[in-house]
Amino acid sequence: MTPIKAKQKIHRDHVDKMKIIVVGAGLGGLGAAIALLLAGHNVDVFEAASEIAEVGAGIQILPNSSRVLQSWGMREMLDKYSTKPKQVNMMGWKGNIISSMDFAASAAKYPGTFYWDFHRANLHNCLLKRAVELGARIKVNARVVDVKVSKDWEQAAVILQNGDSYVADLVVGADGINSRLREVMLGRADPPTLTGDLAYRLLLSTKDMLKDPELAPLVTDPQVNYWLGPDAHAAVNYVLKGGELFNMVLLVPDDMPAGANTIEGNVEEMQALYKDWDPRIPKLLALCESVYKWRLCIRPGMRNWSHPSGAFTMLGDAVHATLPYLASGAGMSLEDAAVLGEVFSRRTTQSKSELLDIYQKIRAPRTEMVVERGNRQQYLYHLHDGPEQQERDRIMQAGEDGDALAWKDGKFADGLLGWCCENEVDKCWPKEKEKFQSRL
Repeated sequence: MTPIKAKQKIHRDHVDKMKIIVVGAGLGGLGAAIALLLAGHNVDVFEAASEIAEVGAGIQILPNSSRVLQSWGMREMLDKYSTKPKQVNMMGWKGNIISSMDFAASAAKYPGTFYWDFHRANLHNCLLKRAVELGARIKVNARVVDVKVSKDWEQAAVILQNGDSYVADLVVGADGINSRLREVMLGRADPPTLTGDLAYRLLLSTKDMLKDPELAPLVTDPQVNYWLGPDAHAAVNYVLKGGELFNMVLLVPDDMPAGANTIEGNVEEMQALYKDWDPRIPKLLALCESVYKWRLCIRPGMRNWSHPSGAFTMLGDAVHATLPYLASGAGMSLEDAAVLGEVFSRRTTQSKSELLDIYQKIRAPRTEMVVERGNRQQYLYHLHDGPEQQERDRIMQAGEDGDALAWKDGKFADGLLGWCCENEVDKCWPKEKEKFQSRL
């Protein structure tokens, strides 16, 4: 296997080194810190919470994202926490297998890459460790409520809730789906868009599963399984590193009260929704003692990701949050970070605004494509039994274009999984002739 080459940190003179503030210490924010530190700049990360911690259960990393993480020098660190499942199975809600895909064969088309599964907290901790290794300074209890661009447009200041102000050459808003900085950029309130779905996220004990002959193979032969059914699906169940925890996500119609994003769920209510499904699902849910419900929202893209000064930009879920039905939300944030770091690693005479224009030119069409495909997956996964469901299953079995298993959809998969940051920046980087003409 051809390894993905890890980037070396660029060392710059003081005059060439930018001071950057990243707002938000989630996966995208820490990724931005890593990429911009490797590009040779100074980075402070401001986090509203009192400690750096990631909530959630499992997370899938696809080949395109594994390429990014390896390019940041994180292969060895992440291997300690990753699992590499054998295949993904798409099933009907009664348990009939519709289609499968071998992960190793798929990843082999994109040399050096993997399908990786993690506990989200482990991936987050590795990103935090790598950012600090490279020189990131992390500031907690630092809720940013405003950004003010200087009159000369050279710098921007972040204003904290307590009134403190910090100045940087570039502010990167990575404050997640409920972003305050998106509203600052737009100059108006802009809540996330409801999708009509919510997620139950569970972590089950594999020790209990191994006692049941019907559930034990889910642990001893780790695979990723999706059950597709009317108005709902059970998705992404896989064993996490160490083999002690089994990740499971259930996607159902949203019945949460207005204004809530995450609330404690009722286990019996959840179990009742799946009582008639594949018998393994009620058995799994019987092992669940408590659960949380997560409202699923999306963010349509922004017309302008950056302030025209070039002193303030955005990335990640704050710009383009997507449904989790492609396992690509975190991946898009990591790609944003990679491109932002790459363009600022190549900076010579270009203005910050020129570089941010390139960043958006690369990222906006791709992230909009992923949000749109996520919405399409919602429709395909939740069909009621009948002609449309039968046609969906036929296409999956035939491997035709439009496959609901998007990672093997001939019209879509290569574009999603084969993406390479450096190649994309090369395509959009101004040629010498263009640069000369632009100065005339």
